[in-house]
Amino acid sequence: MGIEERERKMYRPLRRAGLEVIPNAVPDGTMPFVFGYGPEDIVGGFSHQYRTPRLVERPNEDWYDLAVSSGLLARNREFLVLLPRGTRTHGAFLQHLHWGHHVAPAVWTRARLLERWDITGRGAASAFLGTRAGHPGFGMMALDSRVYIRCSTGEQGVDVVAVGHPYRSENVRRYLEWFALRRDSPCSDRELQQRTANWLAGRAPHAVSRSAASASTT
Repeated sequence: MGIEERERKMYRPLRRAGLEVIPNAVPDGTMPFVFGYGPEDIVGGFSHQYRTPRLVERPNEDWYDLAVSSGLLARNREFLVLLPRGTRTHGAFLQHLHWGHHVAPAVWTRARLLERWDITGRGAASAFLGTRAGHPGFGMMALDSRVYIRCSTGEQGVDVVAVGHPYRSENVRRYLEWFALRRDSPCSDRELQQRTANWLAGRAPHAVSRSAASASTT
């Protein structure tokens, strides 16, 4: 997919939601993804059931309060957001995941929060930060990785959690090590496994050298 197509299909809808994408500007050494955290890693969050009045406005307000208080936003209001490599939407990702199909993982993209924004309304409706307005789904992280914020929608409503310093979490590290070594699934993403092994090796060579070695042989 060319730059012009990505601009038209992804960047413009996100800009209308108040996110200006900054291509090719992810800080070096950023962990490839965050997963496996436990209750002790969570430093904040909120939930709203679908019957909540002002279902778009209230999550928007709570997201911004959490983003500011947790340190998600840098001085220039920049942060990282997980976006698909192509123009695959969040809904398509969930559908493929449900059926066990292999899909290219989302990757970190640098973005700037504009003065006028609507993350859980227009952002979710763009299909890249959710499935529709009031049904957001996304992963965001501070440029210095001090906090990771995940939003998901379930049967009852919208759930958002903030994970403090995910790169320090033993729970996250153990999951990443398991993922880097996983070879029992046809859906395993070898490229992401290699990037994960490389990141782990850079963090603690003595603990994960076996991960990097194993990943490099496939």
